[in-house]
Amino acid sequence: MFEPFFTTKKAGQGTGLGLSQVYGFVKQSGGHIEIDSEKGSGTTVTIYLPALPENVRVEQAAEREPTAVETTPTILVVEDDHDVRAYVVEILRELHYQVLEAHDADSALGLIGRNNVRVDLLLTDLVLPGMNGGQLAKQVKARQPDARVLIMTGYSRDAVIDQWPVDASIEILQKPLTQDALERKLRIVMGRWNG
Repeated sequence: MFEPFFTTKKAGQGTGLGLSQVYGFVKQSGGHIEIDSEKGSGTTVTIYLPALPENVRVEQAAEREPTAVETTPTILVVEDDHDVRAYVVEILRELHYQVLEAHDADSALGLIGRNNVRVDLLLTDLVLPGMNGGQLAKQVKARQPDARVLIMTGYSRDAVIDQWPVDASIEILQKPLTQDALERKLRIVMGRWNG
């Protein structure tokens, strides 16, 4: 059940990425996860995370000068799976990016148009309801040519090229994604902001 895309849901009711994302988070945190399931009684998921040693003193975060909004990159996350989107947005906010989010291409384009927002990076799922991620990337680049693009997908690059019209220069991030993999791709795609 921790395998990517394993699901007991019917077609169209979910991607099956939930537990693989949880597993990835727990393992990255140095923890362990157990599942106990009994027919007719339900399922219990237990997550074990390492504790801080008692002698570790929690210090106040050092005060730092506020970063000017203009210098903080804005990332637009477009993902129709709420749990995956929330996971990605949380990581990006922890990395101090400004984050906008949308559940499909139309909402993303409306968000940009309504708020006159400059998008530094479009981080989009490939398979979306309606317009796909590749088509959305073209629309965003037509409006904001300097915007960078990173596409998330569970498909291989070869499968993507065969089935969806995606510019070959666009970076692809494989799902299920980890925080480390996302940070590495951001360094590649965002270059000058991540040094």
